[in-house]
Amino acid sequence: APPFITSKLQQASRAPVRKTMRVAQQLYEGIELPGAGVVGLITYMRTDSTRVSAQAIGDVRDLIRKTYGDEFVPESPNKYKTKKNAQDAHEAIRPTSTAYDPETVRPHLNNDQYYLYRLIWNRFVASQMPPATFDDTTVDVAAADYLFRAKGSVPKFSGWMAVYEKDTSQGDTEKVGASSDNESRDGSGLLPSLREDDVLTVKKLTPEQKFTQPPPRFTEATLVKELEENGIGRPSTYASIIGKVQERDYVFKIDRSLKPRRLGRVVTRLLIENYDAIVQVDYTREMEGKLDNIESGADEYANVLTKFYDPLVKDIERVKEEMKDIRGGVPTGDTCPECNKVLLEKPGKFGMFLACSGYPDCSYTGEIENEKELADEAEKEPCENCGKLMVLKRGQWGPFFACTQYPKCKTTRKVISSSTGFAAAKPDQPLEEKCPKCESHLVIKQGKFGEFTACSSYPKCRYIKLKTIGIACPTDAGDIVERKSKRGKVFYGCANYPDCDFTVWNKPLDEPCPSCKAPFLIEKVTKKWGRQLLCHKDDCDYVRNEELAAV
Repeated sequence: APPFITSKLQQASRAPVRKTMRVAQQLYEGIELPGAGVVGLITYMRTDSTRVSAQAIGDVRDLIRKTYGDEFVPESPNKYKTKKNAQDAHEAIRPTSTAYDPETVRPHLNNDQYYLYRLIWNRFVASQMPPATFDDTTVDVAAADYLFRAKGSVPKFSGWMAVYEKDTSQGDTEKVGASSDNESRDGSGLLPSLREDDVLTVKKLTPEQKFTQPPPRFTEATLVKELEENGIGRPSTYASIIGKVQERDYVFKIDRSLKPRRLGRVVTRLLIENYDAIVQVDYTREMEGKLDNIESGADEYANVLTKFYDPLVKDIERVKEEMKDIRGGVPTGDTCPECNKVLLEKPGKFGMFLACSGYPDCSYTGEIENEKELADEAEKEPCENCGKLMVLKRGQWGPFFACTQYPKCKTTRKVISSSTGFAAAKPDQPLEEKCPKCESHLVIKQGKFGEFTACSSYPKCRYIKLKTIGIACPTDAGDIVERKSKRGKVFYGCANYPDCDFTVWNKPLDEPCPSCKAPFLIEKVTKKWGRQLLCHKDDCDYVRNEELAAV
């Protein structure tokens, strides 16, 4: 495969599109390396060109020869076609120098930077290696009037796959080996030694019934692929497009899948009804092509803008008269249960809702209930109290899951936000241990920064059990406990706060200082110096360097 262009990097990365671009920007702008200063580790990350400089190709071929051997270097460099109308101002995304391999610079990168740099490095090296080859075997097995087929595959020459053999955790490697509807089930891709007309014994028969499945929902990566294939957007706009539709509450993300919200459906319907030509994929693709023609000099910008602008102005004037203003509400066809006036769908701060057209005389409001949409926004685990669906809602303090039987059932669950989208927090887990303040049972709860143990009688009792580390406070001999700041950063302080205000940012270790005999050392980990053990006292300069534990 060719080295990465922007869209392919976004598709291969396990992180959300915006995060991928943010980390790539950091690698491009530069990382502080000992003895070298700030070094830009990758080339510009917004590009749709697969072009690579001759110098870089020569360097990577030398690297491949030294690392893997002469047989892994093709006779001539691999060349890849750049798609039509690509903006060839920048090279493909690649390491700036083969001197900075991922393991060499790893101590100076955070986990996200290391993962993305390794992804780019491996793809670039693999792009200049020969293809892998396999010995394939196909066996046809006759049974009565039926014919079964098994396929096996054994690697003959690893080729570019040698880059990934030491690291199979990246997710951008191609699946090779045995593959068929009836392939070897042990995962090895190997078939036993067979001869024609051998009689086989059935060891196991597993009937399977398969049904046609609807296409899966878009993820951020597959949506980028769809935009690219349809000629919509540019390397610099993919991330902003995907970010905007989420920020404006048109879609939301659960388990990496992008799902439409009610507001997104309403806006889409109104745009299609009133600007059908403009929102068509072909229209956007043609406009991108016209802009490319302006850049190449094949057309004049004034000519293109005139043909675009004049019809657009006419459409806008027409729509001003005809288009429904959803801010005032869209009639649903149903009547208000309190005054029998028309019910409206209206956009609110936390999404679409039902409201009476007789407002302010009638202040009735309600939830929009649509079985398909409720299923789309439903949590996998039903309500623990009534067994009905739990759906994603937005409130004053952010998203949460609520029972669809509200107000009869008022069960809610906290939402945990991650790179895969929203997920419901686990229900509280009761413990046998009693609260020292009110004698109620303690429970394990899910908070913004992970699990914690607290009283089950919250909010009447606000006791939270703090995590002790087995070291006494040097000020009043109370337990040192792990705490978190408002931003989630871990620090350590005395359990007797506010009577004792002893705190340290680095983790105390149960080892006295060899120099001043202070009761404990603290652990500090930095990119520059790695793991160090230091005395916690300001007037003691004891420092000991330690090896980082393997991750």
